[in-house]
Amino acid sequence: MTAVIEARGLAKKYGSTQALAGVDLNVQAGRVVGLIGPNGSGKTTAIKSILGLTSFDGSLKVLGLDPRTQRDDLMKEVCFIADVAVLPRWMKVSQAVEFVAGVHPRFDRARAEEFLAKTDIKKDSRVRQLSKGMVTQLHLALILAIDAKLLVLDEPTLGLDLLFRRSFYDNLLNDYMNKERTILVTTHQVEEIENILTDVIFIEHGKIRLDAAMETLAERFTQLTPAPGNTEKARALRPFWEREIFGRSTMLFDGADVATLDALGETRAPSVADLFVAMMQPVSAPAAPSKEAA
Repeated sequence: MTAVIEARGLAKKYGSTQALAGVDLNVQAGRVVGLIGPNGSGKTTAIKSILGLTSFDGSLKVLGLDPRTQRDDLMKEVCFIADVAVLPRWMKVSQAVEFVAGVHPRFDRARAEEFLAKTDIKKDSRVRQLSKGMVTQLHLALILAIDAKLLVLDEPTLGLDLLFRRSFYDNLLNDYMNKERTILVTTHQVEEIENILTDVIFIEHGKIRLDAAMETLAERFTQLTPAPGNTEKARALRPFWEREIFGRSTMLFDGADVATLDALGETRAPSVADLFVAMMQPVSAPAAPSKEAA
Protein backbone atom coordinates (compact mmCIF):
# COMPACT_ATOMS: atom_id res chain seq x y z
CA MET A 1 0.00 0.00 0.00
CA THR A 2 1.32 3.45 -0.94
CA ALA A 3 1.87 5.63 2.10
CA VAL A 4 -0.09 8.88 2.36
CA ILE A 5 3.01 10.57 3.80
CA GLU A 6 6.44 9.07 3.27
CA ALA A 7 9.57 10.95 4.35
CA ARG A 8 13.17 9.82 4.36
CA GLY A 9 15.87 12.00 5.87
CA LEU A 10 13.61 15.07 5.95
CA ALA A 11 15.74 18.01 7.05
CA LYS A 12 15.42 21.78 7.35
CA LYS A 13 17.65 24.51 8.76
CA TYR A 14 16.86 28.13 9.59
CA GLY A 15 20.28 29.72 9.77
CA SER A 16 22.16 27.77 12.42
CA THR A 17 18.98 26.20 13.83
CA GLN A 18 18.25 22.62 12.77
CA ALA A 19 14.44 22.52 12.71
CA LEU A 20 14.26 19.01 11.25
CA ALA A 21 17.16 16.58 11.52
CA GLY A 22 16.74 13.55 9.27
CA VAL A 23 13.10 12.72 10.00
CA ASP A 24 11.60 9.48 8.66
CA LEU A 25 7.80 9.17 8.46
CA ASN A 26 5.39 6.59 7.08
CA VAL A 27 1.69 7.43 7.46
CA GLN A 28 -0.83 5.02 5.95
CA ALA A 29 -4.35 5.78 4.71
CA GLY A 30 -7.23 5.81 7.19
CA ARG A 31 -5.09 6.70 10.20
CA VAL A 32 -5.50 9.54 12.71
CA VAL A 33 -1.96 10.55 13.62
CA GLY A 34 -0.96 12.87 16.44
CA LEU A 35 2.29 14.79 15.83
CA ILE A 36 3.17 15.96 19.33
CA GLY A 37 6.11 17.98 20.58
CA PRO A 38 7.03 21.03 22.67
CA ASN A 39 7.34 24.51 21.18
CA GLY A 40 10.25 24.65 18.76
CA SER A 41 10.34 20.88 18.29
CA GLY A 42 9.89 20.95 14.51
CA LYS A 43 6.13 20.22 14.29
CA THR A 44 5.23 23.31 12.29
CA THR A 45 8.22 22.92 9.96
CA ALA A 46 7.17 19.33 9.27
CA ILE A 47 3.63 20.50 8.49
CA LYS A 48 4.91 23.26 6.19
CA SER A 49 7.08 20.73 4.36
CA ILE A 50 4.15 18.35 3.89
CA LEU A 51 2.02 21.19 2.52
CA GLY A 52 4.74 22.49 0.19
CA LEU A 53 5.03 25.77 2.10
CA THR A 54 8.77 25.60 2.70
CA SER A 55 11.88 24.17 1.10
CA PHE A 56 13.55 21.12 2.66
CA ASP A 57 16.24 18.52 2.15
CA GLY A 58 15.65 14.80 1.89
CA SER A 59 12.85 12.82 0.27
CA LEU A 60 9.15 13.55 0.86
CA LYS A 61 6.11 12.19 -0.94
CA VAL A 62 2.54 13.15 0.03
CA LEU A 63 -0.15 11.10 -1.71
CA GLY A 64 2.59 10.09 -4.12
CA LEU A 65 3.39 13.71 -5.01
CA ASP A 66 6.43 15.88 -4.32
CA PRO A 67 5.25 19.00 -2.40
CA ARG A 68 8.11 21.02 -3.89
CA THR A 69 7.23 20.51 -7.54
CA GLN A 70 3.62 19.24 -7.54
CA ARG A 71 1.96 21.46 -4.96
CA ASP A 72 -0.95 22.52 -7.17
CA ASP A 73 -1.97 18.90 -7.73
CA LEU A 74 -1.39 18.07 -4.07
CA MET A 75 -3.68 20.83 -2.80
CA LYS A 76 -6.58 19.26 -4.70
CA GLU A 77 -6.30 16.29 -2.32
CA VAL A 78 -5.28 18.01 0.93
CA CYS A 79 -7.11 20.33 3.36
CA PHE A 80 -5.49 22.36 6.11
CA ILE A 81 -6.74 24.04 9.29
CA ALA A 82 -4.29 26.19 11.25
CA ASP A 83 -4.58 27.60 14.75
CA VAL A 84 -5.81 30.92 13.36
CA ALA A 85 -8.51 30.85 10.69
CA VAL A 86 -7.52 33.15 7.83
CA LEU A 87 -10.99 34.04 6.60
CA PRO A 88 -11.28 37.80 5.84
CA ARG A 89 -13.07 39.57 8.67
CA TRP A 90 -15.24 41.63 6.28
CA MET A 91 -16.60 38.54 4.53
CA LYS A 92 -20.10 37.23 5.21
CA VAL A 93 -20.62 33.56 5.99
CA SER A 94 -22.62 33.12 2.79
CA GLN A 95 -19.79 34.74 0.80
CA ALA A 96 -17.25 32.37 2.33
CA VAL A 97 -19.33 29.42 1.16
CA GLU A 98 -19.68 30.98 -2.32
CA PHE A 99 -15.94 31.65 -2.52
CA VAL A 100 -14.86 28.09 -1.66
CA ALA A 101 -17.51 26.68 -4.02
CA GLY A 102 -16.02 28.81 -6.80
CA VAL A 103 -12.37 27.87 -6.27
CA HIS A 104 -12.46 24.21 -5.24
CA PRO A 105 -13.92 21.68 -7.71
CA ARG A 106 -14.46 19.07 -4.96
CA PHE A 107 -16.46 21.32 -2.63
CA ASP A 108 -19.97 20.13 -1.68
CA ARG A 109 -22.05 23.23 -0.90
CA ALA A 110 -24.99 21.22 0.47
CA ARG A 111 -22.71 19.46 2.94
CA ALA A 112 -21.25 22.75 4.19
CA GLU A 113 -24.72 24.25 4.68
CA GLU A 114 -25.89 21.10 6.46
CA PHE A 115 -23.04 21.40 8.94
CA LEU A 116 -23.60 25.14 9.47
CA ALA A 117 -27.30 24.46 10.15
CA LYS A 118 -26.22 22.58 13.29
CA THR A 119 -24.51 25.71 14.67
CA ASP A 120 -25.65 29.17 15.79
CA ILE A 121 -23.88 30.80 12.84
CA LYS A 122 -26.11 33.00 10.66
CA LYS A 123 -25.43 33.16 6.93
CA ASP A 124 -25.58 36.96 6.83
CA SER A 125 -23.12 37.41 9.72
CA ARG A 126 -19.69 38.78 8.93
CA VAL A 127 -16.61 36.93 10.15
CA ARG A 128 -15.69 39.83 12.46
CA GLN A 129 -19.04 39.37 14.28
CA LEU A 130 -18.30 35.72 15.11
CA SER A 131 -16.58 34.43 18.22
CA LYS A 132 -13.33 32.53 17.75
CA GLY A 133 -15.22 29.30 18.32
CA MET A 134 -17.72 30.18 15.60
CA VAL A 135 -14.95 31.12 13.17
CA THR A 136 -13.39 27.71 13.80
CA GLN A 137 -16.76 26.05 13.22
CA LEU A 138 -17.16 27.95 9.95
CA HIS A 139 -13.67 26.98 8.85
CA LEU A 140 -14.39 23.36 9.75
CA ALA A 141 -17.67 23.41 7.80
CA LEU A 142 -15.84 24.61 4.69
CA ILE A 143 -13.10 22.01 5.11
CA LEU A 144 -15.44 19.08 5.81
CA ALA A 145 -17.32 19.84 2.60
CA ILE A 146 -14.20 19.27 0.49
CA ASP A 147 -13.63 15.68 -0.58
CA ALA A 148 -9.95 15.54 0.38
CA LYS A 149 -7.82 12.49 1.15
CA LEU A 150 -5.61 14.16 3.76
CA LEU A 151 -6.61 16.65 6.45
CA VAL A 152 -3.80 18.46 8.25
CA LEU A 153 -4.68 20.21 11.52
CA ASP A 154 -2.12 22.48 13.21
CA GLU A 155 -3.35 23.35 16.72
CA PRO A 156 -6.93 23.65 15.38
CA THR A 157 -8.60 24.31 18.75
CA LEU A 158 -6.04 26.69 20.24
CA GLY A 159 -7.79 29.28 22.41
CA LEU A 160 -11.19 27.56 22.34
CA ASP A 161 -13.04 26.53 25.48
CA LEU A 162 -13.58 22.90 26.44
CA LEU A 163 -17.06 22.62 24.92
CA PHE A 164 -15.94 23.92 21.53
CA ARG A 165 -12.86 21.68 21.57
CA ARG A 166 -14.93 18.58 22.35
CA SER A 167 -17.51 19.48 19.71
CA PHE A 168 -14.79 20.11 17.13
CA TYR A 169 -13.28 16.63 17.45
CA ASP A 170 -16.68 14.91 17.65
CA ASN A 171 -17.76 16.59 14.42
CA LEU A 172 -14.44 15.80 12.81
CA LEU A 173 -14.75 12.07 13.46
CA ASN A 174 -18.47 11.80 12.74
CA ASP A 175 -18.56 13.92 9.57
CA TYR A 176 -15.14 13.49 8.00
CA MET A 177 -13.26 10.34 8.91
CA ASN A 178 -13.48 7.12 6.91
CA LYS A 179 -11.06 4.42 5.82
CA GLU A 180 -10.02 6.41 2.73
CA ARG A 181 -9.15 9.59 4.60
CA THR A 182 -6.21 10.41 6.83
CA ILE A 183 -5.84 13.04 9.54
CA LEU A 184 -2.56 14.50 10.81
CA VAL A 185 -3.03 16.70 13.87
CA THR A 186 -0.69 18.70 16.10
CA THR A 187 -1.92 19.97 19.45
CA HIS A 188 -0.86 20.83 22.99
CA GLN A 189 -4.07 19.34 24.42
CA VAL A 190 -2.70 15.79 24.33
CA GLU A 191 -5.31 14.39 26.72
CA GLU A 192 -8.18 15.57 24.51
CA ILE A 193 -7.09 13.80 21.33
CA GLU A 194 -5.66 10.64 22.86
CA ASN A 195 -8.92 8.72 22.43
CA ILE A 196 -9.22 9.54 18.70
CA LEU A 197 -5.66 8.70 17.65
CA THR A 198 -4.59 5.54 15.88
CA ASP A 199 -0.91 6.53 15.91
CA VAL A 200 1.30 8.90 17.86
CA ILE A 201 4.57 10.58 16.89
CA PHE A 202 6.71 12.48 19.44
CA ILE A 203 9.16 14.98 17.98
CA GLU A 204 11.83 16.94 19.85
CA HIS A 205 14.68 19.12 18.53
CA GLY A 206 13.77 18.07 15.00
CA LYS A 207 14.11 14.34 15.70
CA ILE A 208 11.49 11.62 16.15
CA ARG A 209 11.50 10.30 19.71
CA LEU A 210 8.56 7.91 19.35
CA ASP A 211 6.55 6.65 16.37
CA ALA A 212 4.04 3.98 17.31
CA ALA A 213 0.51 2.69 16.83
CA MET A 214 -1.67 3.39 19.85
CA GLU A 215 -2.45 -0.29 20.42
CA THR A 216 1.26 -1.07 20.87
CA LEU A 217 1.88 1.47 23.65
CA ALA A 218 0.32 -0.65 26.41
CA GLU A 219 2.38 -3.64 25.26
CA ARG A 220 5.63 -1.69 25.38
CA PHE A 221 5.32 0.80 28.27
CA THR A 222 4.35 0.21 31.90
CA GLN A 223 3.80 2.68 34.73
CA LEU A 224 4.63 1.41 38.23
CA THR A 225 3.92 2.84 41.65
CA PRO A 226 6.04 0.66 43.92
CA ALA A 227 4.60 -0.57 47.19
CA PRO A 228 6.34 0.65 50.37
CA GLY A 229 9.63 -1.18 50.68
CA ASN A 230 9.97 -1.91 46.95
CA THR A 231 11.20 1.43 45.59
CA GLU A 232 14.88 0.49 45.39
CA LYS A 233 14.04 -2.89 43.86
CA ALA A 234 12.05 -1.07 41.18
CA ARG A 235 14.88 1.40 40.53
CA ALA A 236 17.23 -1.53 40.01
CA LEU A 237 15.13 -2.44 36.96
CA ARG A 238 16.15 0.87 35.36
CA PRO A 239 13.02 2.92 34.72
CA PHE A 240 13.55 5.57 32.06
CA TRP A 241 11.62 8.15 34.10
CA GLU A 242 10.66 8.68 37.73
CA ARG A 243 8.84 11.32 39.73
CA GLU A 244 7.83 11.58 43.37
CA ILE A 245 4.45 12.83 44.59
CA PHE A 246 3.47 12.95 48.26
CA GLY A 247 6.42 10.77 49.17
CA ARG A 248 5.64 7.98 46.67
CA SER A 249 7.51 7.31 43.45
CA THR A 250 5.98 6.65 40.06
CA MET A 251 8.18 5.10 37.37
CA LEU A 252 7.90 4.38 33.66
CA PHE A 253 9.48 1.35 32.03
CA ASP A 254 10.09 0.52 28.39
CA GLY A 255 9.92 -3.17 27.50
CA ALA A 256 10.12 -4.44 31.08
CA ASP A 257 8.56 -7.73 32.16
CA VAL A 258 5.07 -6.85 33.42
CA ALA A 259 4.86 -9.82 35.79
CA THR A 260 8.05 -8.67 37.52
CA LEU A 261 6.68 -5.14 37.89
CA ASP A 262 3.29 -6.43 39.14
CA ALA A 263 5.09 -8.08 42.05
CA LEU A 264 6.55 -4.73 43.11
CA GLY A 265 3.41 -2.60 43.27
CA GLU A 266 0.57 -1.10 41.26
CA THR A 267 0.97 -1.10 37.49
CA ARG A 268 -1.03 0.38 34.63
CA ALA A 269 -0.62 1.48 31.03
CA PRO A 270 0.59 5.10 30.92
CA SER A 271 -1.44 7.69 29.04
CA VAL A 272 -0.01 9.44 26.00
CA ALA A 273 0.31 12.57 28.14
CA ASP A 274 2.33 10.61 30.73
CA LEU A 275 4.63 9.29 28.04
CA PHE A 276 5.02 12.72 26.47
CA VAL A 277 6.03 14.36 29.74
CA ALA A 278 8.45 11.54 30.53
CA MET A 279 10.13 11.41 27.14
CA MET A 280 10.44 15.18 26.78
CA GLN A 281 12.28 15.55 30.09
CA PRO A 282 15.80 14.47 31.02
CA VAL A 283 16.15 11.28 33.01
CA SER A 284 15.40 12.01 36.65
CA ALA A 285 18.13 11.47 39.16
CA PRO A 286 17.26 8.84 41.77
CA ALA A 287 15.81 10.30 44.91
CA ALA A 288 17.80 10.24 48.12
CA PRO A 289 17.63 6.86 49.88
CA SER A 290 14.37 6.57 51.77
CA LYS A 291 13.88 5.16 55.24
CA GLU A 292 12.74 1.89 53.72
CA ALA A 293 16.15 1.46 52.06
CA ALA A 294 18.17 2.55 55.09
